Parts: sequence; C-alpha cells; structure tokens
Amino acid sequence: MNRTILAFLRKELSQSLRDPRMRIVIFLLPIIQMTVFGLAISTEIRGIRLAAVHAPADAAARQLADRFYASGWFVPATGSGQDPYRLIASGRADAVLVAPTGGLTKALGRGPASLQLLVNATNATKARSIESYAAAIIAGETAPDRPGAPQPGIELDVRILYNPAMESSIFMVPGVMGMILCLVTIILTSMSLAKEKELGTFETILSAPLRTWEILLGKTLPYFLLGLADAVLVLAAAVIIFSVPVRGPLWMLALASVVFVAATVGVGTLVSTIAASQQQAMLGSFLFLFPAVLMSGLMFPIENMPPAILWVAQLNPLKYFVTLMRDIMLKGGDGRVFATNLSVLVLMAAAVGAASYRRFRQRLN
Repeated sequence: MNRTILAFLRKELSQSLRDPRMRIVIFLLPIIQMTVFGLAISTEIRGIRLAAVHAPADAAARQLADRFYASGWFVPATGSGQDPYRLIASGRADAVLVAPTGGLTKALGRGPASLQLLVNATNATKARSIESYAAAIIAGETAPDRPGAPQPGIELDVRILYNPAMESSIFMVPGVMGMILCLVTIILTSMSLAKEKELGTFETILSAPLRTWEILLGKTLPYFLLGLADAVLVLAAAVIIFSVPVRGPLWMLALASVVFVAATVGVGTLVSTIAASQQQAMLGSFLFLFPAVLMSGLMFPIENMPPAILWVAQLNPLKYFVTLMRDIMLKGGDGRVFATNLSVLVLMAAAVGAASYRRFRQRLN
C-alpha cells in the first residue's frame, strides 16, 4: 500500500508540475492574490477630490478649505471655481464646498452661517465617508477652544447628488453588470479553443481550407453575440428588479457594451491561445478575473491603492466599463467621461485583439 501511494504521489506531482504554465498558476497566482488583497484592498476612503467655490477675498472659506485639504482625506480637485454641479458631473470632483452668497466671512460676521456641500453619491460608500469626514472637520474647525477658529455656528447643508437615498444596490448593480459580462465572455471564449485541443478536433479545423481570421472570427463571434445578449439581460434585470435608473441615452450604453464585450472576448481568446487544456484555460481566466474585479472600483476605492498597483489598475478594462455604466445610468452620461473611458476601451480591445490574432497565427504555424 505504501509503495502504491508513493507511486500515485510521484505521478500526480510530476503531472501537475511538469507544465511551466501550471507552475505559474500554482505558485505565482497565490502571490498575486496576496499582493492585491494585502496592498490594494482598503475600505478607508482617501484622496477625495474636493473643490471649493468661494470668492478670492473670502478668508474664512479659504481657511476652511485648507483645513479640509490638510486633513489627509481630501485633495484639491481640478477646475475649482467653476460651476459646482458641472465639476461633479464631469467627474473632476467628488465633492464641492460652496460658500454662501456674499461669502462665508461676511455670513459669520452676522451670526450662524450655512455652508453647502455637494456630494457625488454614485459611490454610496464614498458619499457616506465624505459626509462623515466633512462633519468632523467642521466640528473641529468651529470648536471654541481652537486657536484662530471662526465663531461657532457653521451649519453644513449636504446635498446628495445622483443617489439621494444612498442605496447600495444603485451603486453596486452597474458595476456587477460588468463583472457578469467579464465572467461569461472570458471563461466561455477561453474554454472554446481549449476544448477543441483536448478533443483533438483542433487539427481538423487546421486542415480545413480556411484563413486564420476566418477561424478566429468563427470561434469568437458566437461568444461576442452571447455577451451582448447577456448585456441586455443584466440591464433589464437592473432596471426591473433593482430599480436602477437609466438617466443617459441608450446608444451610449449600447456602444460601451459592444466595445467592452469585444475587449473581454479578446482577453478570453488570448488566454485560450496560451492554455493547452480546459483546466489551464479556466485557471488562466480566473488569474485575470480576480485582480480585474478587485481593481475595478466595484467594491473598493481605486484611489487608495499604492502607485504600483494603481498603475496596473489603469490596464483593467473592467475599471473603465464600471465608470461608464455608473456615469451613464446614474449621472446621465457626461460627454467628457464617456469619450475618455470609451477611447481607452477601444484601444484595449484593438490591442488585445491584435495580440490574440498574432498568437493564434503562431499556434497555427
């Protein structure tokens, strides 16, 4: 019995470790996951982009804004001084401090003053943190025992934009839509070619009088169409079941979905050209999907990640699709945000498609 067990042990270990790709999955994947979970994942909200709208001579408002920036939670937003609603709609600011008419300094001279805070609540978790941080800073700034503090009596008038009730489902569902499309398109596409190799039918396809692009298109187009069908289904479920609003035009949703599905199908095809079996294709797909979901902004704020991890997150197509879905469905589809994120997705889809085509030709040769 001992010799039999030892023989099985040697056989299975040898079979598992023989393939370099399996060694990468077994030993490199845990390191990547630990790095992402340990360094990149944090529920603490920092790097909140805050704009302050006040007159240049308003000393009290300027002092209060500086106090926000010095807290470590907030950073200055680009375009401060412009229309506050436009700053949030364009994605340049997460929150905007608006001084009262006539200035905060003059208002405090007459007694209690009201300071408006506009908060982008497309991310409900971040919106709650912004409101809590702002209330704490205002309380500390107006404390009577703080040297140089203005007179007590600043009331914070918080306006929650795009998700007034701060419902988590409205914030989560647009991102979950992208995650579902990723899972379906990448896994199905990667398993398709790997299955042909395992069953031995890939050689039959190669012997047919077909061009490379015809084989590749024939193997990927069905999953592209299935991905678009799933996009329609998850959008309908989001609206009917979770009552998520669709404030932007449908053509924006359709175009973003088409480009994103093209990118994810390309990723699945690239994985399938590397994998030699369905097992490797499945593991390779999850090797991409786990970090992609964690670094998409779906559950955790991207701004808190270390610079090295943040650079990797910029190569994640799911990040841009989640941004597009939340902007179109909740904010109405800002033209600048749409053009910027869609352009990056188009470049990613083209790059992954070209890499898949080149790798597929190498396999054919």
